[in-house]
Amino acid sequence: QVQLVDSGGGLVQPGGSLRLSCAASGSIIRINAMAWYRQAPGKQRELVASITSNGVTNYVNSVKGRFTISRDNGKNTVYLQMNSLKPDDTAVYICNAAIVTMASPLHPYNYWGQGTQVTVSS
Repeated sequence: QVQLVDSGGGLVQPGGSLRLSCAASGSIIRINAMAWYRQAPGKQRELVASITSNGVTNYVNSVKGRFTISRDNGKNTVYLQMNSLKPDDTAVYICNAAIVTMASPLHPYNYWGQGTQVTVSS
C-alpha cells in the first residue's frame, strides 16, 4: 500500500508565496517521475511541473520563473515552491508520482495525493 500526502496549501494575497509538500510512504522500491497538477473550478486538470528521478524539471509556461519543483529522494518527498502568486493560480494542487512497489516490482504505477487548496485573493 502506497500513500501520497499533500500539504502546504492555504490563502495568500497576490504576490505572496507558498510551499507545497507531498510525501510518499509505503512499500516503495523506487520513485520515478514526480509532478504537481492543479485543477481549478470548471477547468480541466493541468500539469504544472514535473521532475525526473535525476532532477530534470519541466514547467507549464504560465508558472515559469515563479514556481520551482524539487525533490528529496531520501524522504520520498516532492516540493513546489510558488512565488509571485496570482489569482489565476487558485486551484486544488495535487501531487502525482510514478512508483515501483514491492507488490509490482517490474513496472511503476501512478499514485495521486488527496490535493491541497491554494487560494490567491486579496
